Amino acid sequence: MTFDDFKVLASKVENLELPGKKALFKMAPMERVKELKDVDIKALNPREAAVTALFYPNKDNQTFLILILRKTYKGVHSAQIGFPGGKVEPEDKDLKDTAKRETEEEVGVPYDDIQIIKKMTTAYIPPSNFNVHPFIGYLEDTPKLIKQDDEVEDIVLVDIDDFLNEDSLIEETLTTSYATELTVPAFHLNGHVVWGATAMMLSEIKTLFKQVL
Repeated sequence: MTFDDFKVLASKVENLELPGKKALFKMAPMERVKELKDVDIKALNPREAAVTALFYPNKDNQTFLILILRKTYKGVHSAQIGFPGGKVEPEDKDLKDTAKRETEEEVGVPYDDIQIIKKMTTAYIPPSNFNVHPFIGYLEDTPKLIKQDDEVEDIVLVDIDDFLNEDSLIEETLTTSYATELTVPAFHLNGHVVWGATAMMLSEIKTLFKQVL
């Protein structure tokens, strides 16, 4: 998809009603769906974070999405694919400010170059007790990406056509920090298995863009 075509679609997506949990749950393990239906999230006093699903034109004017591979560490999201972003800090003006600031820190794109299209549905992540607030954004030009070495193992660039293709949907059996032999719906993108909260948020984004294609 050319970036010109993407921007036309993005302008339509901006005005659409969010599909919400129905779209999120399409890419959630059954165990997670049951857990989220029963839990009182507010009572758990979750931490807050914001991330950006950031699209940009490559040198051939084709549309790509920026994801990151997180470092291997002692934590529930070790070595997983995610969006650039991070936790809310006291100096942040709002959640959009958090998403843009953290995206700049993790992949090196200038804060002021990030144009936000829309805030998506908040995704609660039980293992880490985070509310993640995703935003769709874009850059007008091909960025010079610089990964934050202490948190980001690699930057993963995904062609939007591959993302929107139904062939990218798979099932994978994984062993995680909190479950063994867990079968999950996932995206297979640029050689990586993308599952969990990131896949759930991608599902809502995909649902929106499919509505205007």
